[in-house]
Amino acid sequence: MTMHYDCLIVDDETELAKMTAEYFEMFDIRTRYVESAESCYSFLEENDVDLILLDINLGNGSGFEVCKKIREYYQLPIIFISARQSDDDVLIALSIGGDDYVKKPYSLSVLLAKVKVNLKRAQQLKKTVDAEEKVDEDDGAFRLDPATMSVIMEGRRIELKAKEFALLRSLYDHKNTIVTKEQLFDEVWGDSFYGDGTLNVHIRKLREKLEKDPNDPVFIKTVWGTGYILEL
Repeated sequence: MTMHYDCLIVDDETELAKMTAEYFEMFDIRTRYVESAESCYSFLEENDVDLILLDINLGNGSGFEVCKKIREYYQLPIIFISARQSDDDVLIALSIGGDDYVKKPYSLSVLLAKVKVNLKRAQQLKKTVDAEEKVDEDDGAFRLDPATMSVIMEGRRIELKAKEFALLRSLYDHKNTIVTKEQLFDEVWGDSFYGDGTLNVHIRKLREKLEKDPNDPVFIKTVWGTGYILEL
């Protein structure tokens, strides 16, 4: 089941990240930390996160590249936390999509205040967007919204992760017809090799978000030994 967190810290200084996460938890900011770019991407695939604290130097990775990639799929606030002090680093961080830049060593109380401000701003923005995009509750239409990576069904707007949306879009493009596993792997994951387990997990997540009873799906049905079908 997808978990929700207020903050994800991406920093290979483990002790500092752990201390910051524990401090935030004391103030009811649900926080987790990871130490690499790869772990960050995996975490975002599996969980919902409202804000990211991102270091620039990540061992064999760069926080700048992580920020760019996250911005391709997510609009959540990103605050850079780094020991790099130059104005050039700050300008780069803000120009590629960072919302703020905090230099190490940082004050936990000041960082917490910045996190709270950004979380509040993000929540207010989400409420505004939801109000502007409100759908008539009597509207039973099922449609995809690529701009927000969401699906509108039965008067609800349901936000999806990047891979979830790509998977649903593939099924939607072939709705009411069987889509084989091989076809889904090709259209959603490209040339990369993934096993059935990966596909099953993503199908399960979609059902949890779209179906009233994920164990007895009405929309996304399994065609045993072949693939899946989206019935509309």
